[in-house]
Amino acid sequence: MQPETLHATLVFLGAVAERRMESLLLAAQETVARRFELKLTTAHYWGHNHIVYAAPEATPSALAELVRELEHNLRRHRFPFEDRSYKPHVTLLRHARWSDEPLPPMPAVCLPVGGFALVQSLSDAQGPHYEVLARFDASE
Repeated sequence: MQPETLHATLVFLGAVAERRMESLLLAAQETVARRFELKLTTAHYWGHNHIVYAAPEATPSALAELVRELEHNLRRHRFPFEDRSYKPHVTLLRHARWSDEPLPPMPAVCLPVGGFALVQSLSDAQGPHYEVLARFDASE
């Protein structure tokens, strides 16, 4: 992963038709985010998809509320999404090979969060990358 592609997904939508983009932007605009800090403390390995990721010990309440409100607004605008328990994480490495052993300890990383973005995942000959379609600043 490149530093500019590090992110924590709030809600995964999958493919969205171009004609629905205005409604998607409206759902995001109706979502209020508060500033918070995401403290990543532990590295994990997902063997089934060969990913190493960092996660917090607990989900900050402002993050949990942001996800709940965003999901609510997406439902109101009739957007389907993966409806499952939210577990924040940041993917650090793809195509990793590791055993069932725990990963070595990692130093805690504190990320200030000042909003969220609508991001499109793309793939080309150089591999996957992301395009930010819109940003939404947090309130104080």
